[in-house]
Amino acid sequence: VQLQASGGGLVQAGGSLRLSCTASGLTISNHVMGWFRQAPGKEREFVSAITGSGHLSEYGDRVKGRFTISRDNAKNTMYLEMNGLKPEDTAVYYCAAKYGPYGISQYARAYDSWGQGTQVTVSS
Repeated sequence: VQLQASGGGLVQAGGSLRLSCTASGLTISNHVMGWFRQAPGKEREFVSAITGSGHLSEYGDRVKGRFTISRDNAKNTMYLEMNGLKPEDTAVYYCAAKYGPYGISQYARAYDSWGQGTQVTVSS
């Protein structure tokens, strides 16, 4: 099982980025897919997650209204559209998969597979 996160980079405050997470060795339609982030010296934080069908999603309080999660099951890929980026969004962003198409969790320990992370840096 491999989750490959990409799309991170350096952006100015107010800018946008789109992260992608492509899975191999698992079928994402059978999984809840999530995004977490971790800034230096801080705990891993829930960002967003989406059910296997894509019909339900949840967001962390700090990103609501700015980030949008989506998935393309045909491409076995999940996305995170990030708009209105702030310096406090700077972190390594990880994608994760939780077996079972239902039951979104905001707890990292609930997820079975993790990607390697992609760095997002927002300058002020």
